[in-house]
Amino acid sequence: MRDEAFEEVGRQDALGTARRDLLAGGVTVAAAIMLVGLSGPVLSEAVSVIGRDGSDQVLATALILNIALLLFGWRRYADLRREVRERAIAEARVQALASQDPLTGLHNRVAFLAAAAQMIDRARRHGQAAVLVVLDLDHFKTINDVNGHAIGDAALTFVARIIDAHLPPDARAARLGGDEFAVLMTVPAGQTDLAEAFADQLLARLGGQMDTGGAAVHVGASIGLAVIEDQSDTVDALMRRADIAMYASKNAGRHRFSWFDASMERELSTRNALEIGMREGIPLGQFVPFYEQQIDLATGQLHGFEMLARWRHPSRGIVPPDIFIPIAEETGLIADLSMSVMRQAFEEAKSWDPSLTLSVNIAPSQLKDPWLAQKIVKLLVETGFPASRLEVEITESALFENLGVAQSIIGSLKNQGVRIALDDFGTGYSSLSHLRALPFDRIKIDRSFVTSIGSSSESAAIVNAITRLSDSLGLPVTAEGVETPAIERHMRELGCHKAQGWVFGKPMDVGQVRALLAEQNLLPALRGDERGEALRRAVPSEPAALPPVDRLSA
Repeated sequence: MRDEAFEEVGRQDALGTARRDLLAGGVTVAAAIMLVGLSGPVLSEAVSVIGRDGSDQVLATALILNIALLLFGWRRYADLRREVRERAIAEARVQALASQDPLTGLHNRVAFLAAAAQMIDRARRHGQAAVLVVLDLDHFKTINDVNGHAIGDAALTFVARIIDAHLPPDARAARLGGDEFAVLMTVPAGQTDLAEAFADQLLARLGGQMDTGGAAVHVGASIGLAVIEDQSDTVDALMRRADIAMYASKNAGRHRFSWFDASMERELSTRNALEIGMREGIPLGQFVPFYEQQIDLATGQLHGFEMLARWRHPSRGIVPPDIFIPIAEETGLIADLSMSVMRQAFEEAKSWDPSLTLSVNIAPSQLKDPWLAQKIVKLLVETGFPASRLEVEITESALFENLGVAQSIIGSLKNQGVRIALDDFGTGYSSLSHLRALPFDRIKIDRSFVTSIGSSSESAAIVNAITRLSDSLGLPVTAEGVETPAIERHMRELGCHKAQGWVFGKPMDVGQVRALLAEQNLLPALRGDERGEALRRAVPSEPAALPPVDRLSA
């Protein structure tokens, strides 16, 4: 900042010097003209003398010097005038660059914040309301990645033109950076619906297709609105509230606007507290595996478990995954969390009866990691858990986003003897193509179909079709969400091979699993006294209030 101030002072000094030089040049020219005018008679006499006698060189030299002085003064004056004009243009360009976004021509962040402070003060003096509108483009990174940055820049320019075309009188618009824009407008007190109308106009124009540079792209936006609430509000506070409202629009489904309210800030504070707790809790081992039984419907025997992640929070107790998994994926913590919980599960499961399998669910974001297979195999080697007893579950939606990388990961895991299951079958984009493209060992029917099989004819038809398809492909089926004996009976009649759900028991912690396996004589590594101790130590630890749909795994 200090260097910029010095440069600014230097520019001002240079401009002042040029103007002084211009004034001096003008004075010089005027003096030359006056000199020529006043010495006219003398010069005339000198000319006549020269004409009579060429020996007098003094008067001739004086004449030539006067003419040269006149020409030099005029030339200097013209040069200085051109220099002042060029410097004035350069100064205007520097000022424009300092206050404008070079791509869109809108104000930049610095200029916008300065203008916003003045607008807010003026609105307060006139009893008006100042409303900040923050707009962020939806999936703009995809536009850049798919079409290139030139098309991305064209999209930003297109958005800027739309904002400028609908800008209310006396409003100020800016590109804050990246794909984020802001508009500050003043409205009569109690008429904030005018800001809503402006936001609606923007959404309507940005909801369609934009053709630019030979590429057709869809540009949507999420908008947040915030209004000055009291005399102590600052521009920064208004900007923060509008940003929070904008992210609320994104979380609510995108391409909409939301007004800021205090509950949003409380939710954000809670979310930030959870993120901090997760960053501390993962290395401390607060995230632990829970296990849901998988039953062989033909024999009724325990076949294995699906590993689920739970957070043993020091003050909140058991935190279910639908709260922390989205935060883990958003912040990039999902990989560390998943590997930590998997390591604990592998260490535990290696002592189970060899007939029992362990299923782990891979988050969609993990399939973007080309080294995922190597990381899982490394865990298997370090813990001593047999690869043949591991089943990795991958959702259809994850395959759709990362099919190429998923094929490589699945191939590497299959080469090590790990089995692969297609999870949430029937909810993805191209189920049959995935079944043909990838070597799956099992299909898992999504719980949304299974739980409603008795009340929805459509769900019953879908489950029936999936079981028939799996039979024709030679793939065993596991049904999730078997919550009642009636659903269990129905799935058995359809020929489903395995099932899991609350009808067989709630997810269990390590102590409960050991007690169950000891009771069924499925802990060969335990001696008789250890088996009895496992039974005595088993205590319920999964809260009964957790809903049946609470199943997200790490």
